[in-house]
Formats: sequence, C-alpha cells, structure tokens
Amino acid sequence: MSVTELALERLRSDHAPALLVFERENRAFFAASVPDRGDAYFDAFDARHQALLDEQETGAIAFHVLVAGDGEILGRFNLVDLADGSAELGYRLAEKATGRGMATAWVRELCRLAREEYGLSRLTAVTTLGNGPSRAVLTRVGFGAVGGVTLRAGGDADEPGIAYELDLGGSLGRERSGTAS
Repeated sequence: MSVTELALERLRSDHAPALLVFERENRAFFAASVPDRGDAYFDAFDARHQALLDEQETGAIAFHVLVAGDGEILGRFNLVDLADGSAELGYRLAEKATGRGMATAWVRELCRLAREEYGLSRLTAVTTLGNGPSRAVLTRVGFGAVGGVTLRAGGDADEPGIAYELDLGGSLGRERSGTAS
C-alpha cells in the first residue's frame, strides 16, 4: 500500500466502527511503546468518540484518521490543546503500516495542515524514551528535543519520556538526519 492510496480525513462519527477495530487490533503493539489506554477506553468507546467529536467542534482539538481506499483506518494523527497558535501533536500508526515511511509522511502532512488550515505556528509532541521509531519520525520531520517529561497512563506506572517542539514557520519541511538525544 502506497501513500497515494491513503487519505488523511478529519475525524467523523462514521469513522467510529473502523477506528475501534484499529485500536483493538493494534492495542498490544501500541502498549509495547506507549502507555496503554486501559479497558475503560474500549468499554466506553462510543461515548468517548462522540465526546471527541463534540470537543472538535469547539476548535480545541483537530483529530484526523489515515484511511485506506477500503475504509480501513491505518492511523490517527491528532492536534490537541489548540490555543495561542500552538498545539500538541499525537499520532499512532497500525503495526502493519510501519517501517515504510508512512508515519513520517503523514506527520509531515499534519504539520502542513496545522500551519495552513489551522493557522498554527508551533507544535509540541511527547513520546516515551523507549519509542525509538517515534523519536526518529519527530526528528526527521524537524522537531527538536527540548527536555524530559513523565507520561502517565490510566493508573499505570509513570513512564519517562521526552518533549519535542517544532516551529512551523522555520523548520517545517527540512529533514534532519540522525536521532534525538
């Protein structure tokens, strides 16, 4: 599957069934590198999905899904806490779609949307220290590491992480080589 066979779509109510399949099928894969969402996330999925759509209508968040031609969801690419020209970027890609540059391509596309469609000038992102692939994606897109953070997950143990920033007017589109330190 190539990048051209996919579309980044703003989250809608009709995405719910495919999104739940995506989250369930990839739960163990995601939990290996990021804090698990917990059973409550899945138990209350429909209500949570509607709450996110309602919040999206306020302009505080902008959620997107990566959709294949057959309607299968292969990723989530989100902007949260939109305020004062900035937002936090978050993303997850299905296990079967990894290793082909898709995360880098679609994070870059969301950065373009952040600047051109949402009028943002700065993005932040966080990831666990153990999530080397995500750290590499952020670095390739142009994010710079800015410090350590602690990530919390639904009552589970805290995990050490790293925070990143991207100036959408400056470094967007310039690839960096190497990995974050």
